[in-house]
Amino acid sequence: MFEAVDAIALLRAVLADACASDEVARRHLDEARQRRMDPLDYAAHQFGLGNSLVWCRAAIWAGYRFAEHLPAHPALPCASVARLEHLRGVRSLRQHALGEDLAFIAPTFDSVRRLRASWRHDLHRRIRFATPEAIETAIARAASAQLMDYARTETTVRWKGASAGQLGRPTRIGFAVLLALTILLVMLSGVVARPFLIPVVALLLMAPGVLRVLAALPGPAAQPVRPLTDVELPLYTVLIPLRDEAQMVPMLRRAMSAIDYPPHRLDIKFVVEAKSPETVAAVEQVLGDPHFRMVVVPQGAPHTKPKAIDYALPLVRGEFVVVYDAEDVPEPDQLRRAAERFRADATLACLQAELVPENAHENVLTALFAGEYAGLFGRLLPALARWDLPVPLGGTSNHFRTSVLRKLGGWDAFNVTEDADLGVRLARRGYRAETFTSRTHEEAPLTLGAWMAQRTRWMKGWMQTYLVHARTPRRLLGDLGWKAFLGFHILVGGMIMSSLLHTLFLGTLLARLMLDGVAGLLPQDVWDWLALCILTAGYGGAFAVVLSGLIHLRDRRLMAIQLLVPLYWVLHSIAALLAARELIVAPTSWAKTTHGVTRMARTGAIQRGAEALRPRIG
Repeated sequence: MFEAVDAIALLRAVLADACASDEVARRHLDEARQRRMDPLDYAAHQFGLGNSLVWCRAAIWAGYRFAEHLPAHPALPCASVARLEHLRGVRSLRQHALGEDLAFIAPTFDSVRRLRASWRHDLHRRIRFATPEAIETAIARAASAQLMDYARTETTVRWKGASAGQLGRPTRIGFAVLLALTILLVMLSGVVARPFLIPVVALLLMAPGVLRVLAALPGPAAQPVRPLTDVELPLYTVLIPLRDEAQMVPMLRRAMSAIDYPPHRLDIKFVVEAKSPETVAAVEQVLGDPHFRMVVVPQGAPHTKPKAIDYALPLVRGEFVVVYDAEDVPEPDQLRRAAERFRADATLACLQAELVPENAHENVLTALFAGEYAGLFGRLLPALARWDLPVPLGGTSNHFRTSVLRKLGGWDAFNVTEDADLGVRLARRGYRAETFTSRTHEEAPLTLGAWMAQRTRWMKGWMQTYLVHARTPRRLLGDLGWKAFLGFHILVGGMIMSSLLHTLFLGTLLARLMLDGVAGLLPQDVWDWLALCILTAGYGGAFAVVLSGLIHLRDRRLMAIQLLVPLYWVLHSIAALLAARELIVAPTSWAKTTHGVTRMARTGAIQRGAEALRPRIG
């Protein structure tokens, strides 16, 4: 009876005017128990009080002092941690501050009651209540050197030779020379040694095209899985890396708040680089929401997105984790559906959601980009997963089992397309990745300059990924087996080569047209026919997968503009050449895409999500 009275008194003290009687307090305690929530978390989330007010009122009730922020200190006791992942969920921290040794704690509901019952003056002097996020921030600050070292080296600690940071300059130069020799081979194939060179070119160019034609065929519908109740849903972490993106924070707050997932089972971390103080300040404005937290990443090379999220990985508390970019608006039920898929299949390690540009109809470039994404995420990646081939993940909306991600050493901090590289590493370690039809709405690059900077970085990252994995072919074959080994070379190697060679092939045809007229395009012998097959397979595969993807999206208005795909591939060729140069002179340079520049409203997906949630809330 004493405990019940004690618990009611604490909850009434925390809820204050929101709890008018003991009977109301009992009902809230029962509801918190049914939801498997600590009553303090229940008060913070269900009543919108926020963690600061909840733990402050709990401290007053128990007779202790409350610290809104922990004092900054250059050398905290946790500066050397045996296993960094043990930092997640820590609720206490000892620190010498204000001239004495203090213990900062974020106690649970029952711990607050025990602390009140055992109150002594010496405890009152040494103990300070604080919020869980304040303690997490202080711990991250204290262990920042270790976290930074983890971010830079954990990939190679877990897997020797698996980082693009280990690609020496001679290796990078050699790869660029190989690209140049391949271009020369294609140029010569039309005039010399045709019986030898044209079949080689056919292998380089036709295989990726045939792969895309096959991927354009719709696959079977996904099997339904058992829905999970709110009580069954696991803790889910969302990582949102930000740099110089203060303008995107309000939209991100609305998008994350629209997620259909129990708030107390969400761990949303804005991972913000210290070199962008405006973004830090913008995120601080939304931290009153108890499921939002911020991890500030200190300055230090390499200045890449994977380094930032690797820094935050030891602090991830969720059983599953997803990465969203600054412009992302996921469908509200995406986390719920991902958790259900993971729980239904214990062999599944990663899920890739569909990325759909919301400003696809803004101009010609965004339309072509949207068509490319429709083919990639709606058709090609699902096909690769069905065929048990490596799935080069997209840069956002990747959902992982946190335990698997840690076993792989996280993302490669030195690879500028860390997503594609991680997809290959998952396959090499025998983990399965799949796609699912939940969509994340994002923003396509609006200008040619923005598109070229982004695509150059992507192409450079694909080159890094290919070099990292292909430089030890026997080990790669042993890890993947013949089918996936060939699939890796066709997809990753073919992506790089075809970006250059199809444009060169097109230029050769145009030259013949100008020199010999239409007659110059007519096949003269078997080798001309084979060259025509190469061209047909290349462009036919590209058109087929894009059109099939647009049908999947039910966006037929974008189909006509896809006739410009050959010109779009010319842009790919320019990006590939720029990427080869950057691979040599600036391998980790990260061309940051500026978001929030579209003239189209980005509120549509959020509004649709809110409308979908109304029946559940009601």
